[in-house]
Amino acid sequence: MGESGCGKSTLLYAIAQLLNPPAWIAEGTVRFRGQDMVALGDEELRHWRWRECSVVMQSAMNALNPVLTVGAQLRDALQAHESLTSQKIQERSAEVMRLVGIDAVHLRSFPHQLSGGMRQRAMIAMALLFTPELVIMDEPTSALDVVAQRSLMLQIKDLQRRLGFAVLFVTHDMSLVSHFSDRLAVMYAGQVMELGLTRKVFDAPRHPYTVGLMQSFPSIAGERQELTGIPGSPPDLLKPPAGCRFHPRCPHVMTHCRTEEPAVVDVEGDLVRCHLYPDGQQSTVPLLSSVRPR
Repeated sequence: MGESGCGKSTLLYAIAQLLNPPAWIAEGTVRFRGQDMVALGDEELRHWRWRECSVVMQSAMNALNPVLTVGAQLRDALQAHESLTSQKIQERSAEVMRLVGIDAVHLRSFPHQLSGGMRQRAMIAMALLFTPELVIMDEPTSALDVVAQRSLMLQIKDLQRRLGFAVLFVTHDMSLVSHFSDRLAVMYAGQVMELGLTRKVFDAPRHPYTVGLMQSFPSIAGERQELTGIPGSPPDLLKPPAGCRFHPRCPHVMTHCRTEEPAVVDVEGDLVRCHLYPDGQQSTVPLLSSVRPR
């Protein structure tokens, strides 16, 4: 979660090794089941993608090929990663479509013939072809109305329970984060500022940026409160501020915040990148230290 342009999608594509030049991974590791994905070659990545990890792109209409039927696109994915007979391909394609609540008759449909929710479900069906352990979703509900958003998220949670995969997703919708996520990472200016259990972060946010986000949207329960928001604008990542990147907008800024980059510390199980917690135990868990253009 975080403001537009803070690096959320860039982080997802870095994890999936889908960054296009001039973007590149300058340092660090991406570990999946103990294996460093950054060190894998193209052939190894080809085997890993879709079988172990799949991606659901932000806009299903743009991600799906407009001149191929949904069935043809599912067939392409299956043939690229496994040798199957035409009958097996048809059976598996119909199976994953039914998994996401779409009648198999729509395998013959083109993307423009489906509603926005159905297109998004078709993308999820494609991601589940090989029942991967991790599904990365870049704003899966951004193009849907609130009713379709809830329906889709409930279906994703149901599929998780049935198939046992994990989901890493980006969203701007605070209510979706609150209701459907287990752990939450808050990003700002290319860095993860806070990471912890979702309920814990919502109930007691520690980083000033997280606090500002929580005060930027209304609650449907409790007393009416004036929304405060966060003054200023996100920084230019070509020339990020020295020290803490949030210091120009932080209400608790201190002198050393302007010059010293804060370490990631463990504060009662919540990982925070902030000088407000000098007594926190320095974390050995690496958070994304930087996303920056070349």
